[in-house]
Amino acid sequence: MIDAEGKNLGVMTRDEALRLARPEEGLDLIEIVSTAKPPVARVMSFDKYRYEMEKQGKKERRMQKGGELKQVQVSARAATNDLMTKVRQLEKFLTEGHPVEIDLRLRGREKRNKDWARQKFEEFMKMITVEYKIVSDPKFGGKGMMAQIIKR
Repeated sequence: MIDAEGKNLGVMTRDEALRLARPEEGLDLIEIVSTAKPPVARVMSFDKYRYEMEKQGKKERRMQKGGELKQVQVSARAATNDLMTKVRQLEKFLTEGHPVEIDLRLRGREKRNKDWARQKFEEFMKMITVEYKIVSDPKFGGKGMMAQIIKR
């Protein structure tokens, strides 16, 4: 049993705990941890308890959403200014805490010239100013090269 000030009152019966609750003052008996032996209860305002639980739930949902994989597609023949636009978007994703997959798109005969593609990929990676860590090394496959990075 925990009182309104947060002091531990020890183990007591349900009737004793209900006597401590004062509904006229806005203090209710709330079961905090029902799975514990004996269950943990607290005397506090139910509205305040509900508000704190909503706040905690929102925080947990916000933290869950942060792990979403974002993808940035880059063309091997793109101009420097276009690449800088992609870099700014990628850095925004990294600062928000998202892992980012970089996809260097290759067309036609470009797929056969892997050295040239790797060089273009490295040039793009050097443009990134935010510190990052490569999760999966650049791999050829499908329509070009792919790599995943996260913020360090």
